[in-house]
Amino acid sequence: MRKIDAVKKLDAVFTAPPSKAHTLRALFISSLADGKSFLRNALYAEDQKHAANALASFGAGIDFDGLDFTVHGTAGKFNAPRKEVFVGNSGVTARFLVPIAALAKGDSVITGDSRLKERPVSGLVSALDNLGVEAEASDTGSFPVNVKGGGFEGGQTSVEGSKSSQFLSAILVAAPYTEKGVLAKVSGELKSRPYVNITIDCMKSFGVSCVNHDYRDFFVKGKEMYKAQDYAIEGDYSSASYFFAAAAIIGGKARVNNLNPYSSQGDKKFLELVSKMGCSVKKGKGFVEVKGKPMKGISVDMADCPDIVPSIAVVASVAKGKTKITGISHLAAKESNRIESVAKNLEKCGVKCKHGSDFLEIDGGKPHGIAIDSFNDHRIAMAFSVLGLKTGGMSIADEKVVAKSFPNFFGELENAYEGKK
Repeated sequence: MRKIDAVKKLDAVFTAPPSKAHTLRALFISSLADGKSFLRNALYAEDQKHAANALASFGAGIDFDGLDFTVHGTAGKFNAPRKEVFVGNSGVTARFLVPIAALAKGDSVITGDSRLKERPVSGLVSALDNLGVEAEASDTGSFPVNVKGGGFEGGQTSVEGSKSSQFLSAILVAAPYTEKGVLAKVSGELKSRPYVNITIDCMKSFGVSCVNHDYRDFFVKGKEMYKAQDYAIEGDYSSASYFFAAAAIIGGKARVNNLNPYSSQGDKKFLELVSKMGCSVKKGKGFVEVKGKPMKGISVDMADCPDIVPSIAVVASVAKGKTKITGISHLAAKESNRIESVAKNLEKCGVKCKHGSDFLEIDGGKPHGIAIDSFNDHRIAMAFSVLGLKTGGMSIADEKVVAKSFPNFFGELENAYEGKK
């Protein structure tokens, strides 16, 4: 049980962990590459451990020395593991593995925990079917997925964009190793576009180009190969958002180091949102600083930055007036149904909150501390822990859930009580 006490004055320095999204994509791409890659300043959290173990089971050589990953790539020559590949609740790992398994010799089964078995994958399986991949999802359209190896020819396909951008990213990462290349046309609205940008940028860093036509269709040439790289991973704006939220909620100052102020990460939008609400933002070399000021509610479409919805929701809970967050239907299929998880916890904190399949509407007020139900979701646990710095009396029963993306979150949060280092 982690208890969160109130902070009367915040003037602290925090350090952002390495980017979750960059580390995961670099692990997959370097495992496909020819040669030995070094992934510098890498995140080593639960999802990365699952990805590393899974890719090793397909034949990649992966070591972590406490700071960097060393990856001995396979040049695209994978062998299917004899056992089922278990990836916990790592949606990126599970979905990226499906086309990887299609490249391998032999058949594979990709599975995970009970929540992963509720998360959608049928859209990815259908898209891969048009590319010559034989894969079968469960009767509910989720995991486990059975994949027949040696059958990724490539060609043209349609990819569903509204459920998860990971369907598209998974196909793009494996596409260079197809015979024909891949032309992927997006059907519906493509959510979380910045994560696709991260995928494409990472591919380019390892020597493969992807042509993006206005987020409607994407093309990658076949019979290509990633080249091993020495690849530096930047700090994570999703994780940094909790410390920026602390400054906004308390009305203090938070500087977060290990951040690229010019990053293309979509979750950098958090700075724009708190600025619109009334806070001030300062950017420097390797850091960003937020000063909290009296805030007002806003209306915002967050289709492209779903991971910071819990962070902005707790900020909205203390802002004056109403905040309406839209474009978030895909949050229902995250580690928890984050629309419901956020709404239920805010209501328990005494905050008026309405929610539907695609929106959250929050009336700012004076929340109080409670025993938080994180719904086994790291982002819910971290967001409401930060709100506890304002309310006091907040407790997190399953504090270890933060290990999915930020193992040292509570250690870093202690800086709120200590002031500047």
